[in-house]
Amino acid sequence: MDNKEKTGARASWARLLLLAPFVAVLWVPFYNSIEPKIFGVPFFYWWQLLWVVLGTVVIGIVYRIEH
Repeated sequence: MDNKEKTGARASWARLLLLAPFVAVLWVPFYNSIEPKIFGVPFFYWWQLLWVVLGTVVIGIVYRIEH
């Protein structure tokens, strides 16, 4: 297996990281609540906003692994 094949295999495994934000935001029964609040913002809203930021981080990590 040459270096290019190793990189391709690693990149395909890295793409599985992209499932984390997808599942975290689509699994509504997990975060369908008001408590705990942070600075008065209900859990439902700050959970989604947190995953916008974490999703960006995950996409950046996958990009760095692939390139």
